[in-house]
Amino acid sequence: MKILVIGGGNMGQTYAKSFLHAHIVTKEQLIILEKSEEKATILNGLNIGTVQGTPGPFIKEADLIILAVKPQDLALLLPSIKEYVDAQQLVLSIMAGITIESIQKQLGLEKVIRAMPNLPAQIGIGMTVFTSSKEVTRIELVTVQNLLNATGKTIYVEDENAIDASTAISGSGPAYVFYFMQSMITAARDRGFNQSQAELLTYQTFLGAVDLFKKYEYSCEEWINKVASRGGTTEAALTSFNANNLEEEIKNGITAAHTRAQELSKL
Repeated sequence: MKILVIGGGNMGQTYAKSFLHAHIVTKEQLIILEKSEEKATILNGLNIGTVQGTPGPFIKEADLIILAVKPQDLALLLPSIKEYVDAQQLVLSIMAGITIESIQKQLGLEKVIRAMPNLPAQIGIGMTVFTSSKEVTRIELVTVQNLLNATGKTIYVEDENAIDASTAISGSGPAYVFYFMQSMITAARDRGFNQSQAELLTYQTFLGAVDLFKKYEYSCEEWINKVASRGGTTEAALTSFNANNLEEEIKNGITAAHTRAQELSKL
């Protein structure tokens, strides 16, 4: 199987490295198209596949084309590769907000899979939600899911609208976690801990909480009740969070991310 990754940024490199590490393809079967000379130089140094700087006939050789560029680059990218794309090729897009129909029309093909991964895919514990056009065969869908599983967990959805929703939850979600972690680290520093101590306090707390959630079948609400004793310190913090409508603000932020994903589909 020959795979073409268009875009040599974080996610493009993540896919290339993950596929090689999982022995799904060899570096001889992997092509990376990267227009930036600086990034291309870095990619060549990584020795993870053949690096191309401009579109060409090699695009037709790919069994799978992965679009791993920013959605804002769509208008320039698709016209530049259209003449080299075969109507029967399979495309996997991870561009936020860009619909399957838009890719089909602009590239003149029908087989499109749309996915939304997240940053932890870089270390093999990512979360990817994906869907496909009806023209994608069962075998092709399973093949791509196996590729995506090399970066973590996957969920297939029938409704493409769920991709925009997942963008706001799992796609952008790691940044929300880091935001909360940074707030806790700052609060620890304000209370006399040095940076290293503050980071360890926060990191281990998050790690332990997630592992507890995974190990036992309790809901988040049940875990909160286990930690928060009446009249205690945790209850005081939660009372403050509720008084400041923190839950609603988090929901509002996710709504804003979802809205932006939908706006990107109109680019």
